[in-house]
Amino acid sequence: MKRILLDENLPRPLAKLFTAPLEVVSVHDIGWAEKKNGDLIRSMLEEGFEFLLTADKNLQNQQNLEKYPVRLIVLKTFDNRFKTLVSYVSVIQESIVNADDAQIIEIDIRNLKTE
Repeated sequence: MKRILLDENLPRPLAKLFTAPLEVVSVHDIGWAEKKNGDLIRSMLEEGFEFLLTADKNLQNQQNLEKYPVRLIVLKTFDNRFKTLVSYVSVIQESIVNADDAQIIEIDIRNLKTE
């Protein structure tokens, strides 16, 4: 099971739409919404999260991720509203499941079509 933390810049209900082999938990659900990025990453490690799913394209430039064994999943989207993202959950999940071992995984849904 891959443990993924859903960043506060993505809608909380999105976390409940992912299925095994992913376990997705929102920062809001565990009371971490106010943590700064460095504290958030340290807390993730302490609680066994491997991935941070975020729409923050600058996080990788703001933090020295190489010193932490955390992988970043950056969602590139025109907006981060639930009604927009819900159609892409299966694409996002498949991209995470099939991702290589890169520390930063970018998922660009801006040009994808949904059914």
